[in-house]
Amino acid sequence: QMKERVRARREGADRPVTYGIYGTPTHHAFYDALTALESGHASWAAPSGLAAITTAILAFVQQGDHVLVPDSVYWPTRRFCREVLPRFGVTAGFYDPRVGEAGRAAVERLFTPATRVLFLESPGSLTFEMQDVPLLAQVARERGAVSLIDNTWATPLYFRPLEHGVDVSIHAATKYIGGHSDLVMGTLTANEGAWPRLREAIHQYGVTTSPDDCWLALRGLRSMGARLVQHRANAERLIEWLRAQPEVERILYPAAPDDPGYALWKRDMSGASGLFGVALRPTVSEAAFNAFIDGLQLFGLGASWGGYESLIIPANPERTVAPLPFNGPLFRIGAGLEDADDLIDDLKQGFERLRAQ
Repeated sequence: QMKERVRARREGADRPVTYGIYGTPTHHAFYDALTALESGHASWAAPSGLAAITTAILAFVQQGDHVLVPDSVYWPTRRFCREVLPRFGVTAGFYDPRVGEAGRAAVERLFTPATRVLFLESPGSLTFEMQDVPLLAQVARERGAVSLIDNTWATPLYFRPLEHGVDVSIHAATKYIGGHSDLVMGTLTANEGAWPRLREAIHQYGVTTSPDDCWLALRGLRSMGARLVQHRANAERLIEWLRAQPEVERILYPAAPDDPGYALWKRDMSGASGLFGVALRPTVSEAAFNAFIDGLQLFGLGASWGGYESLIIPANPERTVAPLPFNGPLFRIGAGLEDADDLIDDLKQGFERLRAQ
């Protein structure tokens, strides 16, 4: 019986339990739930969101290939594409995340004969540009490239990229899927065409997580819908208050009707999460900005999001080809599950410190 299970696995079956890193019943319980939510063929978990991203990219490239990456991408992904891929003879080109607004021809011009991967992140994790995912994925497929997307902001409840032509959907399950700030994990869900190469890379690189981590992720997945409602409600309360502050130049939140990406958000997504950016006016000095951040008491200072605690982080996005859509200091808020009035009171005293500088 063991020989039969090993043979089946080597022939491409994912279910036979033969070795811990290839999955246990606990792993597969989580994978089944995630695959159903994503409308995918198969799913897998990685030790972190970044590990999921790098594994997916490496699965589909070889020496001489070219990768397309949005200029709004998560900074560790940018660094990997810029510093690590060239060591393997793979080049990365950065493109304007809003290129789809210029039409199909503009998207087609991004591709070279060597382009094998199109990476997307919609919205961008710091500047929140929405991408025309169906158009970009369609052109990628026509050009023989695989499309990968970081779908962490929307979660599989509010956006299913594979239904829009994307080949692999990636999440930092550390965030909303985990939901309790007690899990570090990334996930990958692929369509049937992309799964064999992704599966091979996963097993060759030894990408895996523990059964306990998958149990935590499944626990989080079951409550994610209820939590997201409160995350968004708190975010919208905070946004309403922040808009009234004279120091605020712009709110970066695709679900806001005045956001440049609102039309794409409304067309493609069925909901919104609680992560957004706030651009202050250029007249706000660095000292005043620091006084605001340092003076907050209820907000935690941290780069993650998606748990109970609201988090804030100052941001300094790096760009290669697309100019930043604002001029002053930027910070990002991950609205948690606390009482919104308490969060607003904390922002009030933070702005008082800002104005005192």
